[in-house]
Amino acid sequence: MFINDVEQCQWIRQKFETPGVMKFTNEEKRTLLARLVRSMRFEDFLARKWSSEKRFGLEGCEVMIPALKTIIDKSSEMGIEYVIMGMPHRGRLNVLANVIRKELEQIFCQFDPKLEAADEGSGDVKYHLGMYHERINRATNKKITLSLMANPSHLEAVDPVVQGKTKAEQFYRGDTAGKKVMSILLHGDAAFAGQGVVYETFHLSDLPSYTTNGTIHVVVNNQIGFTTDPRMARSSPYPTDVARVVNAPIFHVNADDPEAVMYVCSVAAEWRNTFNKDVVVDLVCYRRRGHNEMDEPMFTQPLMYKQIHKQVPVLKKYADKLIADGTVTLQEFEEEIAKYDRICEEAYTRSKDNKILHIKHWLDSPWPGFFNVDGEPKSMSCPPTGISEDLLTHIGNVASSVPVKDFKIHAGLSRILRARLEMTKNRVVDWALAEYMAFGSFLKEGIHVRLSGQDVERGTFSHRHHVLHDQEVDKRTCVPMNHLWEQQAPYTVCNSSLSEYGVLGFELGFAMASPNALVCWEAQFGDFHNTAQCIIDQFISSGQAKWVRHNGIVLLLPHGMEGMGPEHSSARPERFLQMSNDDSDAYPFSEQFEVSQLYECNWIVVNCSTPANYFHVLRRQILLPFRKPLIILTPKSLLRHPEAKSSFDEMVSGTTFQRVIPENGLAAHAPHEVKRVIFCTGKVYYDLVKERKNQDLEKQVAITRLEQISPFPFDLLKEELEKYPGADLVWCQEEHKNSGYYDYVKPRFRTIVNHTRPIWYVGREPAAAAATGNKNTHLVSLRRFLDTAFNLEAFEGKTF
Repeated sequence: MFINDVEQCQWIRQKFETPGVMKFTNEEKRTLLARLVRSMRFEDFLARKWSSEKRFGLEGCEVMIPALKTIIDKSSEMGIEYVIMGMPHRGRLNVLANVIRKELEQIFCQFDPKLEAADEGSGDVKYHLGMYHERINRATNKKITLSLMANPSHLEAVDPVVQGKTKAEQFYRGDTAGKKVMSILLHGDAAFAGQGVVYETFHLSDLPSYTTNGTIHVVVNNQIGFTTDPRMARSSPYPTDVARVVNAPIFHVNADDPEAVMYVCSVAAEWRNTFNKDVVVDLVCYRRRGHNEMDEPMFTQPLMYKQIHKQVPVLKKYADKLIADGTVTLQEFEEEIAKYDRICEEAYTRSKDNKILHIKHWLDSPWPGFFNVDGEPKSMSCPPTGISEDLLTHIGNVASSVPVKDFKIHAGLSRILRARLEMTKNRVVDWALAEYMAFGSFLKEGIHVRLSGQDVERGTFSHRHHVLHDQEVDKRTCVPMNHLWEQQAPYTVCNSSLSEYGVLGFELGFAMASPNALVCWEAQFGDFHNTAQCIIDQFISSGQAKWVRHNGIVLLLPHGMEGMGPEHSSARPERFLQMSNDDSDAYPFSEQFEVSQLYECNWIVVNCSTPANYFHVLRRQILLPFRKPLIILTPKSLLRHPEAKSSFDEMVSGTTFQRVIPENGLAAHAPHEVKRVIFCTGKVYYDLVKERKNQDLEKQVAITRLEQISPFPFDLLKEELEKYPGADLVWCQEEHKNSGYYDYVKPRFRTIVNHTRPIWYVGREPAAAAATGNKNTHLVSLRRFLDTAFNLEAFEGKTF
């Protein structure tokens, strides 16, 4: 142990070194036996009924089921009301059946190859699914809520997601000390030591706004519990190494000794709920089968598995012990087995009546009251996203002030606040002030706002400054947004650890807890999201399709080609667009087109060109009657661009988000004279407008901005295309041709015009790196594509 606290060290010594501490009553021993029976006979039943099916059984560590139930019992006794769990696939079905208490017939019917899927998404394999259940804990007779989070095959990916959801449940209950809500994470030994996200998750445990006040980690330490020969052991770092790094006590216990396991788990639960610290329980056991039931481990580990095959199952060992000391009789033991076998057989018979699989029955994070009883939105409309001018002015004034007395701020920050006040008086906003007004408006409406990421309090580009620091009193801070109104929702803005994978997973989990919160994660630079790709691919993009799990998380990804190099330029929009589920070849017609299209998509991708539109898309995220992940490509240089400002007139009551901003200048007044329409998105619009003016082509060239890229605004772009029937159609982007948006927008434009008109590409040439690091090269390539964009003869004689 690496624990510097003497009291904590003495506490552990007392628990393990006091003679006779590990004593159980006969009733406790019989309960333990019954739990072992259920754990082992469940696996035996599945093996008999579906011998050729993968199920990732628990054989070799059946004691994990009574171990988890002991942790839950002790935690319930100490006041815990809600336990959120994450685990890999080994033993998941057993945990669902015997810990969460999922109906057995619901589990058994999953093995039926003829089971039809309800129209709820693509679904997932049975050993990835989760569950939410409220019940009475039999040991304490108290109400307990259990949630097992759905997880992909990526071992340990669920760890930060569980922690984020746990933090959110604690936050909404006012459980600042973690006395009502806690988390349990289960690990395999190799994944626990080898997966970096384990460390990222541990390192959040003591960070303000991320701590969950201690987690109980249970490691299923495979294939070393039966031998002392190191040649027999799995060649992976020992879990102790992890515990040393993360400064948590680790309790090793032989999984072949059920009573020792129960005692250690009870102590672990008591530790967590006494000291609010992480703890690791290392169940030293073995895996009786291979990676799954179809795997033959003798191919590669023959000596080890010769030893494993000789092992007497833990249930028989413990039953023989209790029979020998008179705690139970052989008849009682056999009756316990027969009783559970009968329960399984009856459930198996009922499972044959299930003809349709409903994924929603496996939902791990329900939102009571948000949807109707069928799980559908209560409406398919979205109100205007603007707010009153009085509200805009009030938020602007607070954003320009220091609402705490005798608080000395930095002189440079004083200039920023004065500039905000001047903008508010002039009824205009820049990006930072527009964001402030969106967040502030939610707080008045009772919507919690949480902004997380590296340097988000100040903002990577020193534009936000949501946390003020007293220049004369160390660690004295002020968050003006929490001083908007006497009665308001809280605003949480928190600098994260230097992590993307772990922190994005955490914020995703936080957003799962409630639909009535705006949860935002901001990357320091947009391209840094690629170290969190697993969370994006496995949870955010596909979570609803796999697990019927809605999520309204917002990703803020700074993006823009400015000659700053390949790692500080592109948020890789092409990757998000490739994973968008809208069909490029089908023009979707429906009533209430905008909202219906948003409801059908898997996520929303936008690149706003004005602060007002950024304000509106944040507001729309909460006002929609459902939740979808929102990917926003946010600006860098536009944060201070003199033209990138918006009037209050674009944000007041009655205004709304503009999916497309059409040309509204000279070209729009005489559309039949327009020779070219340039479609673009984001920052490049300002380069195009400036160049068009320089070349005096404001009547001949129209520029239309695509603000919402996915789902594609077919309806509005169809209107634009019909407005300019004789014009060339050009897509212009600052990104390289094999990046950005062109491959996504081209087939969709072609669908709108029924393949009768080409949509020409203007932008940088294909490249392996996202951007150049040479300023001159950047400017030369910019000059080149701007010349092409306004060369009205550039595509004459060319075939598309």
